[in-house]
Amino acid sequence: MLLFDTNILIPWLAGASLPDALVKRVRNEGAYVSPISIWEIWIKVRIGKLEMQTDSLVREVEIAQLSWLPVLPDHAEAVRDLPLLHRDPFDRLLLAQAKAEGLTVVTTDRIFGEYLPNALVV
Repeated sequence: MLLFDTNILIPWLAGASLPDALVKRVRNEGAYVSPISIWEIWIKVRIGKLEMQTDSLVREVEIAQLSWLPVLPDHAEAVRDLPLLHRDPFDRLLLAQAKAEGLTVVTTDRIFGEYLPNALVV
């Protein structure tokens, strides 16, 4: 199963064109969204780095038929074992979630591959 990084979730919800292989894989395997991504998006909207055309990302995720991956205490603790390749707290928790749950994280960020060899960088 896949876990969307925030930088994949945003264009997915916006209906942007993503690689056909990714779309097919999501249809076959399904994809998770972490509440961490919703938190990150709303922070970026609030500080003016991003504009959103919705007032409910939760509803948008559900309409897109993506699954929720709850943040569990074990996920937060798994951050401890990640190398300090970069300091983005949102990315670090998403990576810890993917690692703890054996998920393939989908991202545009190449550094994810240094954390998880099965990361899908598109």
